[in-house]
Amino acid sequence: MRLFTLLFVFILPNSIVSAQNIAIIPQPVSLKTLKGNFRLTAQTTIGYSQSAAKPMADLLATRLNAPTGYRLKVQRQGLIQLSLNTRPDTNLGKEGYTLDVGVQNIRIRANEAAGLFYGVQTLLQLFPVGIESQTPVKKVAWNAPAVRITDYPRFAWRGFMLDVSRHFFSKEDVKRYIDRMARYKYNVFHWHLTDDNGWRVEIKSLPNLTRTGACRVQRYGRWGEFEAPRPGEPATDCGFYTQDDIREVLAYAAERYITVLPEIDVPGHSMAAIAAYPELCCTKDTSIKVNPGSVFAEWYGNGQFKMLIDNSLNPADENVYAFLDKVFTELAALFPHPYIHVGGDECYHGYWENDPGCKALMQKEGLKNSHELQSYFLKRVEKILKSKGKKMIGWDEILEGGLAPEAAVMSWRGLEGGIEAAKLGHEVVMSPNDYVYIDLLQGDPIVEPDQTSYKKVRLKKTYEFEPVPEGIDPKYILGGQANLWSEKVPTIRQAEYMSFPRAWATADIYWSPKSSKNWDGFIRRMERHMERADAAGCNYARSAFDAIVTASVKDGKLFAEVATEINGLDAYYTLNETLPDSFTSHYTQPVEIPEGPVTLKVITYRDGKPVGKMIALKREELLKRVGK
Repeated sequence: MRLFTLLFVFILPNSIVSAQNIAIIPQPVSLKTLKGNFRLTAQTTIGYSQSAAKPMADLLATRLNAPTGYRLKVQRQGLIQLSLNTRPDTNLGKEGYTLDVGVQNIRIRANEAAGLFYGVQTLLQLFPVGIESQTPVKKVAWNAPAVRITDYPRFAWRGFMLDVSRHFFSKEDVKRYIDRMARYKYNVFHWHLTDDNGWRVEIKSLPNLTRTGACRVQRYGRWGEFEAPRPGEPATDCGFYTQDDIREVLAYAAERYITVLPEIDVPGHSMAAIAAYPELCCTKDTSIKVNPGSVFAEWYGNGQFKMLIDNSLNPADENVYAFLDKVFTELAALFPHPYIHVGGDECYHGYWENDPGCKALMQKEGLKNSHELQSYFLKRVEKILKSKGKKMIGWDEILEGGLAPEAAVMSWRGLEGGIEAAKLGHEVVMSPNDYVYIDLLQGDPIVEPDQTSYKKVRLKKTYEFEPVPEGIDPKYILGGQANLWSEKVPTIRQAEYMSFPRAWATADIYWSPKSSKNWDGFIRRMERHMERADAAGCNYARSAFDAIVTASVKDGKLFAEVATEINGLDAYYTLNETLPDSFTSHYTQPVEIPEGPVTLKVITYRDGKPVGKMIALKREELLKRVGK
């Protein structure tokens, strides 16, 4: 963020300045520009040196044929050649690659097929933006600049999460989302399959989980303001994935070198499971229904809350562990990922603390409090998972009361949980909501689709994220993850809008060297990828171009201050109900807001053209922003 009263002069690194027409996300480890271009024509051939490289050659041909209209041949030797190293290059590891683009030919080399896949993604970004189109684009010179690239990831875990409980996404939507992420070298898809608002995975031994738990009453409007289910009201809003659907998505992801991490959120966030099997909770309340987005909790701040409906599994009931054994038996057989995510977050203990069975268990096991009772539950769950050949990972609340012996932690309430787990010798995925919760506001709520989010995570804040805290051994930090919760994300188009460009920023963070970070350089690359997204039909947000308006009071007078995330923008404003443009007042210093029914209207320009949305704020709204 900067105030417009400041003048910024910046110099980009030579590697970026010398490659102004190259905009690769995530940024490669090493990129050297050479003279000339490679010209793709209908006669270009794609070769593969080993049979293991052929799927990548076929994938590249498919991606190139759609926008060019060509029918490129895939054969053993080609002008574009994909090869696996006969002697592994230790610098590249399992996912690295080298890419050499010359005037006459292109060579992609890697130790393993995953590296070839990532090399193909980089090569595609070297061609004109039209290469992203699914239909032929005419009158384009399909040139790629001559370069020499050596590239490999910083982190082994480069994840993104999609919540399909709050809003259900079809398997085709899920595959589309996976494909978008694969282009940016993500390799873990965290599938949040269950929650209070829907159970989305078929468990054949427990048919009620999808017969009842996958359905809720239909509601329209704003999430969190819906009416609760009425007695006898039919549950017609349904959706779940059959096990065949799951296998189809897993195969699709595997072709893009993405592993799928399933999440079954327990012991809290289990209302959909309890609606199907009410005997699993302490109250055994048969009136509990799958929540449609209505209020069922009181939140007091600082992580304190009270559930008005019992949505937690009963840790003192052996039938609960038998239930989970059935769930994880079928899940483990479906998903090859070594971990299964068990949630563990935001579990309300009030019903446990009043339950005779829980009290008796705590006394028997010598448990001092309900946090230790939750730890007891999760340690039992870890044993179940180990019996299926899986490891346990959960949100950072699983640290409370004592961490299960071999569990990994996904740190979401800041970095502290990850730091604590790493110091205990446990593996960690950093996913703090302050940086990488991409369901949160990314711009001014006045102009964003969601006006009620509890906080903002602007693009620049995301780009500033560093997954390895100072003083922590990096070997315990598996990597990081961007998370998209879907309370206010009802469509895949909205999922894309919330994801990009923030997921482009996290792609840089999780893949590229820490030393390569450069905000202005990222913005230049981001804008090129917005053009690519347009060609691909992918939605994204331009919120980073909008004005940031804050307010203050000095000597009893109200002032508005305007800043931007992106350097080089100009802001223009009006206070007279007219629309601002480059001929109205140019913002240079805080604007005094007169008394009365005044509206401040602000818009950003660059090089004489509007680039941001107009933001209109009444005086009373500005007063609410004082000190924030």
